[in-house]
Amino acid sequence: MSDPAPVIKTAGGNAAFHNFHNDFAHIRDPNERRRLALAEIDKAPFGWYHVRACVVAGVGFFTDSYDIFAVSLLSTMVGIVYFHGDKGVTPPNSDTAIKVSTSAGTVIGQFGFGALADIVGRKKMYGLELIVIIVATLAQALVGVGPSTEIVGLLIFWRVIMGIGIGGDYPLSSIITSEFATTKWRGAMMGAVFAMQGFGQLTGALVALITIAGFKGSLSTAKTISVCTGECALAVDKSWRILIGFGAVPACIALYYRLTIPETPRYTFDVARDVEKAHDDVEAYMKGKSEGSPDEITRAQALTTADQLAVPKASFKDFFRYYGQWKNGKVLLGTAGSWFMLDVAFYGLNLNTTTVLGAIGYGGGSSTYHILYNLAAGSCILVCAGAIPGYWCSVATVDTIGRKPIQLMGFVALTILFIVWGFDFWNLKPHAHLAIYVLVQFFFNFGPNATTFIVPGECFPTRYRSTSHGFSAGMGKIGSIIGQAGIAKLRTKGATGKPGSQANPYQGHVMQIYALFMFLGIFTTLCIPETKRKTLEELSGDNVDAGFNGDEHVVDNVSEEAPKERVATEHAAL
Repeated sequence: MSDPAPVIKTAGGNAAFHNFHNDFAHIRDPNERRRLALAEIDKAPFGWYHVRACVVAGVGFFTDSYDIFAVSLLSTMVGIVYFHGDKGVTPPNSDTAIKVSTSAGTVIGQFGFGALADIVGRKKMYGLELIVIIVATLAQALVGVGPSTEIVGLLIFWRVIMGIGIGGDYPLSSIITSEFATTKWRGAMMGAVFAMQGFGQLTGALVALITIAGFKGSLSTAKTISVCTGECALAVDKSWRILIGFGAVPACIALYYRLTIPETPRYTFDVARDVEKAHDDVEAYMKGKSEGSPDEITRAQALTTADQLAVPKASFKDFFRYYGQWKNGKVLLGTAGSWFMLDVAFYGLNLNTTTVLGAIGYGGGSSTYHILYNLAAGSCILVCAGAIPGYWCSVATVDTIGRKPIQLMGFVALTILFIVWGFDFWNLKPHAHLAIYVLVQFFFNFGPNATTFIVPGECFPTRYRSTSHGFSAGMGKIGSIIGQAGIAKLRTKGATGKPGSQANPYQGHVMQIYALFMFLGIFTTLCIPETKRKTLEELSGDNVDAGFNGDEHVVDNVSEEAPKERVATEHAAL
């Protein structure tokens, strides 16, 4: 009797990400091995393993949010240091370019990293985007002007590069979390990863607050930002460099865990289909080599079983066949369209925070110190009042209420709020502006801002999941560019500098435009499926393609429905 074929295992795994693939490596039938391995993930009870996985992925979003939203304070400080001729204020075009540059890079990263994660694997790309963020963040903090360079151009360049890394983090963190998550609490896990954005915003404001307080003596020497020179300007220059550079710290902490994760078992089974090559590639990658060199005979033996998998192979023909069906194409339209509609208002509204800060008494000050301190403190208040509670309400309810109802409710509430804000803008009292702003932030995050991240990571097949999520997120960032670059000019159209409604007569119209986009978001939401408490294979149809009906992936019944005689035969053969 010949010796049994060797058990083929894959390397990789750490405290945050367990290598589920190896648990069933002894079973020769690839379809049965796939079903059992994926069922083990789906039915796993929630534990510290899931918490650690959320933290590792969430640190990336913490960093992303910190870097994106610190740009408001960055632009203010750069204006004080480098634009004395403009009274210490960054020119509007330069200010907009600095802010939009990150979104432009993010679009590239979301499209590019999203597609690459489906082509070469999640593991090979995960961590690479974090390295890009770290390098670009440190480079921003160290840039300086010269005879042939200007600070705005250098910041734009490095923020585009940083945006590419941030863009890559969206599809990768989403799909890796979803593919390792238990079905019962998958939405909460993905929502918790995304909710780290709120803490990133808060930490950015807190770091600015601490830094400004540390330079209080120097910053207090200038009564206004237009006369902040010498010692004052030096303190401001140090402050923005510390603020930006600190963003690399959490990314460095998470980098090791990202580089040492195993490939997700769904990708190994459904896309790679080359288990032996994956084994050597992972080992080589962890040793700093670019590619593994497996034994060709052993690899050939593994490839013979891969052909037995019933899940379709990824290809351009299959891609167009899959999305050419309206039932699949409309889902992509729903996820991408909803994200686009949301981000027009979500990012565009960041340019209107001056009104809100003024309403709560944080719009000015008696010295450069007080002006900067109030901006940072006001940002802390606004984030804590609306954004963070909204994020965690989504985490708490997304697996009970469901993704689609939350997103629909959010778009409806935002439509109403923006209509009230836009059509009665100049009649509202300052504290009414504050109340509406807080409610808008709450329903952004207890609504479409969370669900547009979650749903694309669940409803597409493994072979196109990252590409589809990256496309949806990229469309969102295109919306954010429109919201920032397009509406920034509209806000200042017809400005007279007079108090009251004549100061910026088109500001109310901006809110009306946002109301229109939120209204359109209601209709794109109708195109997405409800994904709560369903397995990824059930949502994508891959369990049917593989010869299993939907009931076989019910979380609580998988182990009982496994063909025990077949498994016993496999054990006996070994």
